[in-house]
Amino acid sequence: MSKVFPRIGRRRALQGAAVGFVVFGLLLWWLLPLGEDPPSGTVVFSTGTPRGVYQDYGERLRTELRKDMPDLKVTLLNSAGSQENVQRVATGKADFTIAAADAVETYELRHGSGATRLRGVARLYDDYVQLVVPRDSHIRSISDLRHKRVATGLPDSGVRLIANRVLRAAGIDPAKDITPLADGIDTGPGQLKNGGIDAFFWSGGLPTNGLVELARTFAIRFVPIDGDLVTKLHAEGDAARYYRATNMPESAYPSAQQGSTVPTIAVSNVLMTRADMDPRLTEWVTRTVLKSRDGIGAHVHSAQLVDLRTAIYTDPLTLHEGARRYYRSVKP
Repeated sequence: MSKVFPRIGRRRALQGAAVGFVVFGLLLWWLLPLGEDPPSGTVVFSTGTPRGVYQDYGERLRTELRKDMPDLKVTLLNSAGSQENVQRVATGKADFTIAAADAVETYELRHGSGATRLRGVARLYDDYVQLVVPRDSHIRSISDLRHKRVATGLPDSGVRLIANRVLRAAGIDPAKDITPLADGIDTGPGQLKNGGIDAFFWSGGLPTNGLVELARTFAIRFVPIDGDLVTKLHAEGDAARYYRATNMPESAYPSAQQGSTVPTIAVSNVLMTRADMDPRLTEWVTRTVLKSRDGIGAHVHSAQLVDLRTAIYTDPLTLHEGARRYYRSVKP
């Protein structure tokens, strides 16, 4: 009997090693498909304004793409935001980008050049509309913005698109009833701090570094955007259907919110490309986006919300064939 136990032990050890090898092999397949050389070449990724989430996410995603595809050169282009991003990809000036769903739908409804070529890669995270004022400001609601100096974002930004819609829903003509200024997250915080503006709109993931930095040195407050305004926006139909009423959690900017949530509007972001983008490359990009969630999310909080279960829902865009291949490959 003493000779049986070593044999059983060896057999179990071999079985355990075999199981471990299979698991390791499956993990490798998910991270790096066996038998495939990584795609190479050059792609252009349109990001956003400095100090914004698109820019931060784009820089960190480029690092992750370089790890998985060492011979793929990824060039980043700053942009005004969602509207310019959509136009760039549609017309071939960029290959991949992030844009808010309402900006994508608006471009399609306006029959923008190349709109029919746009395709989705992954739903990422939600943008939150953030209306920022000095803490001691008398502005307490959207209606209080009348006759004030208000930054509504760069002309081709998603901020400008949604800010103008919110103002009109509140009965304010953005061209006549306020003094509109084209400041984004790169210049808006400084303008507010120096008294150059009374308020500014921002639409981005939570938290946005530009506002975190502002809150460290200047007392700010967020103006609520009530659900009634969202109802009015939904009545417009079309791209406004992508807006949803929500609350900005108190943990977004603790020093500014002082333990309170803020009623506001959210809209989903979509990673997108064109129909003519190489399916194999797009499949690899999709895989990198999903598997790098935690690594990027450690620095860009919004990225933590990227989820395999919801990434496939890229409405209003049809999934790119390469992205579809990836989601099929990991389907339970």
